[in-house]
Amino acid sequence: MLNQSIEQMEGRDWGEAPPNSSNLIQKIYAIRKKKIKDLDIEDLRIMIGQNESLNILMPIAMKILSSNFLAEGDYYEGDLLKNVLTVDKSFWKNNAQVKAHLIDLFEANKESLMKFDTTEEIKEFLFQAYQNFLD
Repeated sequence: MLNQSIEQMEGRDWGEAPPNSSNLIQKIYAIRKKKIKDLDIEDLRIMIGQNESLNILMPIAMKILSSNFLAEGDYYEGDLLKNVLTVDKSFWKNNAQVKAHLIDLFEANKESLMKFDTTEEIKEFLFQAYQNFLD
């Protein structure tokens, strides 16, 4: 699995990004071609934020969050967590076990998150994302 790309795992080759597509679209097309083992936190953050390939990528993200709850892509500590929390609700309906694991992780890290040295805006955003996730 780690030596395959998302495209190989899904059995769907999207080809090249359309001409004149946005940077985000170009990145998504490129990420889909990378081997799973070569994906970094930013790649996961982007794809999960776009609700792409969640069945493949969410277990990887959860493993990262289990060891580094505030894993950081290119924006701020906790940006991967934020994107995981804001995934489309239909994913969570079909993945109750993963949802329960995320709840356990968040609850276990809630105290350290309150003391986390970042802006109040980021803390508030993460807690609000968690509340929306629970609803």
